Amino acid sequence: MKIKLLSIPVQDQAKALEFYTQKLGFVKKLDIPLGEDKRWLTLVSSEEQDGPELLLEPAPLHFEPSKVYQEALFEAKIPWTQFDVDNLEAEYKRLKELGVTFSMEPTNVGSAKIAVLDDTCGNYIQLIEML
Repeated sequence: MKIKLLSIPVQDQAKALEFYTQKLGFVKKLDIPLGEDKRWLTLVSSEEQDGPELLLEPAPLHFEPSKVYQEALFEAKIPWTQFDVDNLEAEYKRLKELGVTFSMEPTNVGSAKIAVLDDTCGNYIQLIEML
């Protein structure tokens, strides 16, 4: 069994595409129109383009339970997911220079360093560097 696709709910697919590609450095893999301003929009890591895909899911706009869950996580400041980085301090500095907002600066938590950013689309995302 393999992980092929994971999704993250976004409030605006175009805004999310811009943030995730231009700020975080992901690469667009698929962009298939589904009608009614919905798209099957997936991204991959620039470092692993044949790896798992990240679906920018417009569910919060069309499915109320998804919207409620996303808002509850955001209000509680709980990250939706996490992305691994090789050097958290360098990535934090790079993203801050691009205007990315963090709710948690790099913090040593024992066997890892973590930081949490706001993806501007309704989610907090945790970055982690394993030590």
